[in-house]
Amino acid sequence: MINDIKNLLGAEADSLLNHACKTVSKDLLHLPGPDFVDRIHLGSDRNPRVLANLQRMYGTGRLANTGYLSILPVDQGIEHSAGASFAKNPIYFDPENIVKLAIEGGCNAVASTFGVLGSVARKYAHKIPFLVKVNHNELLTYPNVSREIMFGTIDEAYDMGAAAIGATIYFGGEDASHEIIQVAEAFHHAHELGMATVLWCYLRNDAFKKDKDYHLSADLTGQANHLGVTIEADIIKQKLPENNGGYKALNTGNSSYGKLDERIYTELTTDHPIDLCRYQVINCFMGRSGLINSGGASGAHDFQDAVKTAVINKRAGGSGMISGRKAFQRPMEEGAKLLHAIQDVYLCPEVTIA
Repeated sequence: MINDIKNLLGAEADSLLNHACKTVSKDLLHLPGPDFVDRIHLGSDRNPRVLANLQRMYGTGRLANTGYLSILPVDQGIEHSAGASFAKNPIYFDPENIVKLAIEGGCNAVASTFGVLGSVARKYAHKIPFLVKVNHNELLTYPNVSREIMFGTIDEAYDMGAAAIGATIYFGGEDASHEIIQVAEAFHHAHELGMATVLWCYLRNDAFKKDKDYHLSADLTGQANHLGVTIEADIIKQKLPENNGGYKALNTGNSSYGKLDERIYTELTTDHPIDLCRYQVINCFMGRSGLINSGGASGAHDFQDAVKTAVINKRAGGSGMISGRKAFQRPMEEGAKLLHAIQDVYLCPEVTIA
């Protein structure tokens, strides 16, 4: 396993596999493990049904009982349009193939829309945990706007046998305050009914694009994570950080944005990707809410990019990956193989916490 991982990482293997994190010590983190639900969630205000569904997710698939998660998300039919998402592989216009890929790929759960999961719920809800994505950016308003709206109810997700619900908040966007309130209420009701909660903690504001795209900065995504766990998200989905200094870039000229402490950049992070990701982890209550990083768009080097993301996430103290387009925009057998390559990183004992 480790040799396959090294081969895929290529010239970056030494830097990624042997890096020692000297910012926030791994000893301060709540790390994934077979006892994660008992160790972390048992003392929380989550009711027994939430604990049971969290344990079901952590206990399914190739990563069962490791404390790590591999989730297949296919909500791109709305978020990125069905044609743009499925033209490469039209079989995924059929919802059943989405669920089949998640099962074949050994995933802990399948995440999709009310329509997708509801259409096959009686056949599959007992075979793999359903994560129902409850809000979306519908992407037909002209001109396009960045606004997440509810596509169904939490009771509807419960009735189809979902183990968890997921939602997106566009932090920094003009509708962020409304989305925070709406999703917080949805998460509260989901917990009452016994479902776990997963938050897509995304940034969205054109002002975040300056000399770099600070939608991917460790400091801003880290704060988005902290807001996410504040509304009791059990699991945080976040893009892997690619830079830092978002607060500094936005505090230029006459602007005054947010609050920062220089130690964010001098003591809590470096420019190494594992250290940047660790800053995301510590903002998830030091790992009490698991951080899963997204796989991103499909490209020419999907296997290498996916394994690299998994190595960074695992060594930073994260809890897994949620990768969709890299898997479903290729033949099902090949997509399952890619998901297995991601999971192998978390199963490989030589890939350790930095």
